[in-house]
Amino acid sequence: MSTETPSRPSRPSAVTAAHLARAATTRQARANRTKTIAGLVCALLVVVPILLANLLPLPDPNAQDLGDRLLPPLSAGHLLGTDQLGRDLLSRVLHGGQVSLAVGVLAVVVSGAVGLVLGAAAGFYGRWVDVVVSRLLEAQMSLPLLMMLLLVVALFGQSIPVITLVIAVAQWPEVARLTRSLVLVEREKPYVAAARTLGLRRVSILVRHVVPNVVPQTLLVVLLLLAQAVLLESALSFLGAGPERPFATWGRIVSDGQDYIGTAWWLVTAPGVAIVLLVVGVNLLGDALRDGAGTSWRRRVRGLLGRGRTA
Repeated sequence: MSTETPSRPSRPSAVTAAHLARAATTRQARANRTKTIAGLVCALLVVVPILLANLLPLPDPNAQDLGDRLLPPLSAGHLLGTDQLGRDLLSRVLHGGQVSLAVGVLAVVVSGAVGLVLGAAAGFYGRWVDVVVSRLLEAQMSLPLLMMLLLVVALFGQSIPVITLVIAVAQWPEVARLTRSLVLVEREKPYVAAARTLGLRRVSILVRHVVPNVVPQTLLVVLLLLAQAVLLESALSFLGAGPERPFATWGRIVSDGQDYIGTAWWLVTAPGVAIVLLVVGVNLLGDALRDGAGTSWRRRVRGLLGRGRTA
């Protein structure tokens, strides 16, 4: 005689697909995916043509033809029209974007490296190192940003290396402040105490264990600073303190076309749209990564570094 008890019929779960779709985490993940896609589209619409500018059949951005001056968009041979000197506007926007983007990328690389090193040292070692770095941060952030940039450019010239270094100096405090705060948290965790117990040197603990765990969050800030760097370069060029001619930067194109905004609106609209698309795209990508869509990305960064904690 069988003693097995009959199994109870399984009841359907009270949590349905509709409940999961309305969950806060699901909505957040959907919003992050939307921001990531929108950011990629906006950024790539600007970056890809800029990178291919030298390969596209475009006229010389500095070639003048007064007979074709102020042609409207969609004119024959000039997709975005021409400026007041008959120069092809599309060519100038794309080649000018190369200069603006190169300055922005180089500036955030330098500011990110300086901010990461100084912020990590201040947060991990403390004492006089923290005092010196903190005083530098306070002195830097107490100065009016744009006035300081204009003064330095006026003193040392308007070359691309000077513009790059000026923007990097203006941005490193943000990276250093974040890195310092993250390292202050990391140095109090058990794995740091265990490394000290094992006899590892402080420099080795900082470089091999602490820094790899703060680099992903720091890279997110550096990504957001790229948009700010492009805006700063455009502002300097608009005010006449950008890279010297014949470089056609976005800010200078807007500055040259502002006198014709009533009759030739495309002169300022084309570079303005490029700036807006790039800045909005970078900000959307940074927000999506920061809000949680970048969890796997942060793990991949730690895996590439191969030295930080996996927990």
